[in-house]
Amino acid sequence: MSADQSPLIVMVAPTGPRKTKDDHPALPITPAEIAAAAAACRDAGAAMIHLHVRDRDGRHSLDPDAYRAAIAAVRREAGDDMIIQVTSEAAGRYGPDEQIAMMREVKPEAVSLVLREIVPDAAREAAAAAFLAWLAGERILPQFILFTPAEIDLYHDLRGRGVIPGERHFLLFVLGRYTERKTSEPRDLLPFLAVDDGASPWAACAFGSREGACVLTAAALGGHIRVGFENNVCLSDRSIAPDNAALVAQARAGAALLGRPVADAQTARGMLWRLLD
Repeated sequence: MSADQSPLIVMVAPTGPRKTKDDHPALPITPAEIAAAAAACRDAGAAMIHLHVRDRDGRHSLDPDAYRAAIAAVRREAGDDMIIQVTSEAAGRYGPDEQIAMMREVKPEAVSLVLREIVPDAAREAAAAAFLAWLAGERILPQFILFTPAEIDLYHDLRGRGVIPGERHFLLFVLGRYTERKTSEPRDLLPFLAVDDGASPWAACAFGSREGACVLTAAALGGHIRVGFENNVCLSDRSIAPDNAALVAQARAGAALLGRPVADAQTARGMLWRLLD
């Protein structure tokens, strides 16, 4: 099977760190809401949830207890049929030590790492290397989040010098920005692919109503995809999606046009955890 017809991993990011119910009334925030969204998205075709939690004031949180509550709720509703990836995102509130401390305490199945936050400069390389070695030893799957093509160069450099252990990893290319308030376009993916060495599996996510077109482009080019209310609440016709599951279903329909079967969680685990071997 060629790369562009291999099973497609659909990730869902249903909450994010910033949006509120003012942005969409179906935005899941409590553990029960997140769990219900996870189960609906699993049924629609998602194999993995990118999990954010909030504090009592609705702010982005890295509180281990909040993560444990949300993980337990998702497991009750979705069972093992969904990979749970917690985020370590700073969102302007946390530093690398706090991010690493949360991950060491929670010990999640998988975690997303904003590379420029975990390794902001050369002075943090030793601490990052020790932490990433610990992740590998615990068989916790990292996904490195890269916002610019220059960050791919940084990833290649850190991998080449052994700061990031291993040869292949799961990458996420982020098309667009919160701060720029822009709608991503499919062509935004091309600069990432121009500098990537192709050694590792990758996924893409995008902002705004063109999310569907962007991730369909990624799927056509052999990547995996992430959709959800974190970055977008619109369907491709620019109508408001009723819930996260509708965005997953739209992505799955697009994948069918490409001849790419959608991976379930068991298939996705088989594809991704071999990266740790």
